[in-house]
Amino acid sequence: MKKLFLRVVLLFGSILALASGQALAQGGSNAIYQDGLHFFEIEQSAPLPPGTIEVVEVFSYMCQHCNTFEPFINGWLKRKPENIAFSRIPVVFGRKAWEIYARAYVTAQMMGIGDAAHAAMMDKLWKEKEIMRSMEELAEFYSGFGVDQSGFLATSKSFAVDARMRKEQLLTQTFGVRGTPTLVLNGKYRIAGNAAVPSFDVMLDVLDYLIGIEQDKAKETTAIDQQAVPELPGEGTTESS
Repeated sequence: MKKLFLRVVLLFGSILALASGQALAQGGSNAIYQDGLHFFEIEQSAPLPPGTIEVVEVFSYMCQHCNTFEPFINGWLKRKPENIAFSRIPVVFGRKAWEIYARAYVTAQMMGIGDAAHAAMMDKLWKEKEIMRSMEELAEFYSGFGVDQSGFLATSKSFAVDARMRKEQLLTQTFGVRGTPTLVLNGKYRIAGNAAVPSFDVMLDVLDYLIGIEQDKAKETTAIDQQAVPELPGEGTTESS
């Protein structure tokens, strides 16, 4: 009898584990993801204003996985709510080949053409297989998007670009980014591919799951704030005599 009971318990546990694993693998709104497994909470996160939803993609043009990720993140951008801000940080990881492309991206962003040229740069590198090895070559590429080559080169050497590069590389260290592509939500959660996040679809599903949590927290904070507002004298209903 004891052996039979033990077998039933083990079988029931296996069924629960299988069902749980399938739910996580399938993703969707019913999935429940775990800190330390599907995402990582960033300990040194700086608080953002209540209600803020900010997504950052940490990437590199020299990363083939980032190129593969492009259609996935672009699909997500088309369906994301308008109140969610999105930006990119080009990471360097101390690699000279990555640094020149990161500097070019930051320069392009500061000159207002970074987003317009982003897909074209990925295509240049990964579809056309054309590697640019100097800032002069990169300036020529970006001139196709309406900026002067000499102006691009001058901006790339400016204090403003240097300062932004330092700030963003420090941010990637604070975020704990170790590979690309990595998504960071509100400077608070880090999401990257691993054994528990085996595809870009799951990666984005984890992102949506965490966005839902942040939105719920914002609603709770708003409700508490509204309840905490004291009623001013003379307000409210009064009975006429």
